[in-house]
Amino acid sequence: MSELAILGGTPVIDRALDAYISVGDEEADAVARVVRSGQLSGFIGEWCDEFDGGAEIRAFEADWRERFGVRHAITVNSNTSGLISAMGAIGLGPGDEVIVPPTTMSATAMAPLVYGGIPVFVDIEPDTFCLDPAKVAAALTPRTRAILVVDLFGHPAELAALRALADAHGIYLIEDAAQAPLAREGDRFAGTVGHIGVFSHNYHKHVHTGEGGMCVTDDDDLALRLRAIRNHGENIVEPLGLEQIANLVGFNFRMTEMSAAVGRVQLTKLDRLVEGREARANSLSAAVAACPGLTAPAVRDDCRHVYYVWSARYSEADTGIPRRTVAKALQAEGVPMSEGYVRPLYLLPLFQKRIAIGRDGFPFNLTNRSYARGLCPVAERLFESELLEFPICSYDLPPEDMEAVAAAVCKVFDNLDRLAGLDTDGQ
Repeated sequence: MSELAILGGTPVIDRALDAYISVGDEEADAVARVVRSGQLSGFIGEWCDEFDGGAEIRAFEADWRERFGVRHAITVNSNTSGLISAMGAIGLGPGDEVIVPPTTMSATAMAPLVYGGIPVFVDIEPDTFCLDPAKVAAALTPRTRAILVVDLFGHPAELAALRALADAHGIYLIEDAAQAPLAREGDRFAGTVGHIGVFSHNYHKHVHTGEGGMCVTDDDDLALRLRAIRNHGENIVEPLGLEQIANLVGFNFRMTEMSAAVGRVQLTKLDRLVEGREARANSLSAAVAACPGLTAPAVRDDCRHVYYVWSARYSEADTGIPRRTVAKALQAEGVPMSEGYVRPLYLLPLFQKRIAIGRDGFPFNLTNRSYARGLCPVAERLFESELLEFPICSYDLPPEDMEAVAAAVCKVFDNLDRLAGLDTDGQ
């Protein structure tokens, strides 16, 4: 095989890979239809027929309910808004604890802080990168109000075990299924096992509306609270006789009619879009199976992985080559691989300085929880030295391009000895 590109050879991939673009004429027609109607949003923030939005919002929610087999689907303008709404819907208050994973997008851990909740970081499993149920069980206290689990990279967490744990302790299980539509554990979709599930419709998700999200639940009371928080719900308490939730402050988390129209079209494509990501990921996993020190993404028995990210584990102990050097060599071959995903969230300045809201350290002044380095050793090790990711979510590649990606990865791993001693720190 030719010389490694990082050493002056010719890269396997010498052009930019095709970006993931799942919108087309159907979405354009849907948006045009809404624009011609003159009603770009259908919400009114008081109790009336339009409290639940316009025709496109209601149709998108109905489509989502049918596709995922849930009793309620509530659109929001982002997954972040959905997570905040979920925290409010369960009645989270100052000092209540919410168990969260350290390896996830920051919004997961920020949502409890909006209500003065205390994020309690629990370590993840080393193979699926999702919350470890045994460690969750050990972290429960009388102050625990909820477990906020993430179906990371498109693989479901151990949802049945976590739901059983939540039910046994009288707390809530909230699912951040932003990256995992149609992922399954057994016969249950990710996002539908918890008391509330939240999906993302951000622009590079499987189904996207530019920005947007969807909350789902089978609980009528939680659904009402989610709807209220989405749309200035303080205005509906008195007319509906809902004084029991008079302490529920609402926001403007409303999705537009245009976004909902796009979402409806996208949902009709969901099976094809997910199957495409699965096929690309599976082909890459098969191609690199013999690469030394590289372990392709794990899939638990009886689970479906929908591959928001193709996330592999790398072992420097097996190869003697630092991960940074391997990543730079892969990138030189034209493969957009990245390292580590995100730094464990408790290492963010907000947690290290213990100041989130106001000047007095709220809500950390309500707890003695520590966020010191070493809190979640598996997450830290994965970030610092093991995780390598190919962002399938960002690309829409035909088989020949996936073959080129696989060839580039194999080229690097077949020539690891050529990387020994290479200084990549300054690159």
